[in-house]
Amino acid sequence: MRRREFVAAVVGATAIRPATVFGQPRDRIWRIGILLVGGLEPLGPFREALGELGYLEGKNIRIDIRSGQGQDERLPSLASDLVRDGVDVMIAVQTPAAHAAKNATRTVPIVVMAGDPIGTGLIRSLARPEGNITGMSVTAAEAVAKSLELIPEIIPEARRVGVLGNADDLFMKPFFDQIQQGASGLGLEVREVVIRSNDDLDSAFETLIRDGAKAVIVQGSLPVKKTVDLALKHRLPSLSTQKSAVQAGLLMSYSASFSERARVLARYVDQIFKGAKPADLPVQQPSKYELVINMKTAKTIGLTVSPMVLARADEVLE
Repeated sequence: MRRREFVAAVVGATAIRPATVFGQPRDRIWRIGILLVGGLEPLGPFREALGELGYLEGKNIRIDIRSGQGQDERLPSLASDLVRDGVDVMIAVQTPAAHAAKNATRTVPIVVMAGDPIGTGLIRSLARPEGNITGMSVTAAEAVAKSLELIPEIIPEARRVGVLGNADDLFMKPFFDQIQQGASGLGLEVREVVIRSNDDLDSAFETLIRDGAKAVIVQGSLPVKKTVDLALKHRLPSLSTQKSAVQAGLLMSYSASFSERARVLARYVDQIFKGAKPADLPVQQPSKYELVINMKTAKTIGLTVSPMVLARADEVLE
């Protein structure tokens, strides 16, 4: 073999060999920090997606998880904890966590899963996010519009819809705006209620019932358990931007595919570990959405979901 061909062959083999990452020792343990608003569920099968790329806990990665447990004011200190602990990359799930991560470091690579990252000031451009941030924009106008379209189908008498927004989430305003735009074309009136603390949720539901709302759309960063309990208590059909909230007991969601978001985030981590800079990795938008319906919840609140709607569902929880 000629020397030039031999060198090319060696370089090519090194580029595809998974055990070595840009000169890093094979036995290196990469540290992944995960910053959450609540539970891990919105990440989807993230660990499995990492495993498909050759990253296994206890072998070549360590995962450190910090959760605000529904208390967004805790996120800044938790993000700083991960930075001090020396993580190699931080995964920030939902907009409040993404901004807390951004404020905590300008050097640690951050992979976000957040709504409208341009509108909330997280990045400047999807194509070239700049700085140390990349990731996935998970709540698009398309998803909100589809969710609204479902309301007249499952509740034909609905004329007014309530929307609960998280005051600590910078995505709240774009979220409200997208819903208002979609509702106008469907003849639905929207009643916006801003939640400033968990204690506001009880009065918020009472206000919606008093105002004649026939359904409620819950922003994904609000506490799941309490919104589920109140929606069931008031027998109010509930929609979310998070599949995990439907698994917990809300009625339905139309949102980015869990499996897709997990694979996308895992690929970003892989690229960063192999030397890519977040600023050079375009922020992606979902290509696949899922309609999930919780039939146990439907029965509990006395709602009949038509076979036509059920036939369109990607997943029906019994």
